[in-house]
Amino acid sequence: MKAVRWHGQRDLRVEDIQEPSAEPGKVKIKVAWTGICGSDLHEYAAGPIFIPEGQQHPLTKDQAPIVMGHEFAGEVVEVGEGVDRIKLGDRVTVEPIYRCGECAACRSGKYNLCDSLGFHGLSGGGGGFSQFTTVPENMVHTMPDTMSYEQGALVEPAAVALHSIRMSRFKAGDTAAVFGAGPIGLLTIQALFLSGASQVYAVEISEERKQFAEEIGAIVIDPTEVDAVAEIQKLTDGGVDVSYEVTGVAQPLQQCIDCIKPGGEAMVVSIWESNPEINANNIVLKEKYVTGAIAYRDIFPAVINLIASGKFEAEKLITKRIELDQIVDEGFESLMNERSQVKILVRSNPDME
Repeated sequence: MKAVRWHGQRDLRVEDIQEPSAEPGKVKIKVAWTGICGSDLHEYAAGPIFIPEGQQHPLTKDQAPIVMGHEFAGEVVEVGEGVDRIKLGDRVTVEPIYRCGECAACRSGKYNLCDSLGFHGLSGGGGGFSQFTTVPENMVHTMPDTMSYEQGALVEPAAVALHSIRMSRFKAGDTAAVFGAGPIGLLTIQALFLSGASQVYAVEISEERKQFAEEIGAIVIDPTEVDAVAEIQKLTDGGVDVSYEVTGVAQPLQQCIDCIKPGGEAMVVSIWESNPEINANNIVLKEKYVTGAIAYRDIFPAVINLIASGKFEAEKLITKRIELDQIVDEGFESLMNERSQVKILVRSNPDME
């Protein structure tokens, strides 16, 4: 079967590898669509970050080269021994977190904070950028017939956005700022309005992404035209209640902290290629909160329902659809070089829509 494997920085290869079969406790999925994530771009441009290189991942026992792709949906074509919740023919999306189930975080139910945290499509075990993959049954969530496979591939990034809001101090009626209107940023804006935000400010420089943000109700601020922090403070009489950083860039991180009101919160959602410096006194002297959120937990069913009901319009973010063979030039390089791109979906099997 065809699969896209990471061999090193800027070294993705479409290769023929052995098609997997469903082992006990696992489900085999014929992959329909898979999204290219910002985390994938980090691995492509500056990895390895999550990808195990030189030594095996403690849970998957795999190391590079590994199949990428963790935002995906497809059809169940085989179930392994002991699988009883998922059936042949089920239309599913995948919550790709590997967890040990034994560390303190896992025992407390916070499996996304596992000491051995990994992701299907980043840490080994297969991935969505392939025609077929197998995953443990506990990763699999069925979708209603009203949801398309494209929508199913967007459940994972939408879950990241909604989880970051759940983990923050945000409450209905609050104001918020989102730094970066890429896929996660735009989904965060949607989730904020769904959660009762009175106003959301989007800080972005791409014309196309600014237009997306405006269309979903945000007030857009271009930091190349005005001082973003000063503008937010002026419009909110002192700062927003909560801000969300989704750029992975040092300067917006500091602005994200600076634009919140005294006692406000900055939520860091990005995965970082390097450690940025921040002004700690700005946090201390104004008693601000700076917190982080990783991935999601116990949230996929809610996100599936929000997308299926039309309340979460994640599919609006799709700007390009490509095939597996096009993934490097039309996918990763396109996202790296074209600010007009937001979410690119990759089709693994031409007969699936």
